[in-house]
Amino acid sequence: MAAPPKKKGLNPMKLRGEKTPISWDGIAHPGISFHQLNANLLWPGTFAFAEWLVQHRQWIEGRRVLELGSGTGALAIFLRKSFQLDIATSDYDDAEIEANIAHNCQINGVTPVLPHIRHSWGDVFPTSDPDWDLIIASDILLYVKQYPNLIKSLLFLLNSYKPKASESVARGDGGQTDSCPLTRPSFLMSWRRRIGKEEESLFFTGCEGAGLEVDHLGSRVYGIKPRGATCQSS
Repeated sequence: MAAPPKKKGLNPMKLRGEKTPISWDGIAHPGISFHQLNANLLWPGTFAFAEWLVQHRQWIEGRRVLELGSGTGALAIFLRKSFQLDIATSDYDDAEIEANIAHNCQINGVTPVLPHIRHSWGDVFPTSDPDWDLIIASDILLYVKQYPNLIKSLLFLLNSYKPKASESVARGDGGQTDSCPLTRPSFLMSWRRRIGKEEESLFFTGCEGAGLEVDHLGSRVYGIKPRGATCQSS
């Protein structure tokens, strides 16, 4: 049986025996104790993905990051406080979700609050020239009917990305190696909730059918990039 979703009242999260710099208690704003899209809940997979990112911090440091399906904003807040990561949150086009994330930023000392993009998957993206070189998400494959819309949004973000003229994208010798595990742009996703294998495979086969490559990076973490993309030399 799957573990129950985590709500407010959690014990402070621990990574490698140390408390994180974020308060995980009361992470859901009192005014959003229920949300039809579960945006008020903190799922166990968030903790596991956070620990994985700590262990692979060199893969994300220095990136401009957008988190999809941010929910409470807890993961993005943790990454900002831990690594001063340049990160924005995003979730369903809903004012209540945005206000809750802003509240959680404030109670965790993240001011100004993290930039937030209100975007329902599959709709026209509100930013025409996205410059995030890393998209991340944790446990967002719950709604199988939304897979085509999610893939549509991913395709836009990955295919429309243009690096700034002054930006160096060097992270390796031109190929995907240990020193260059993620191309720019890439989608890095953790998926730990259990659904049927056939349903789960629909997302990954859908990505591949849309011209994306899927790499299993271990511990149920996946890297997704445009087909044929490699790390480039400066």
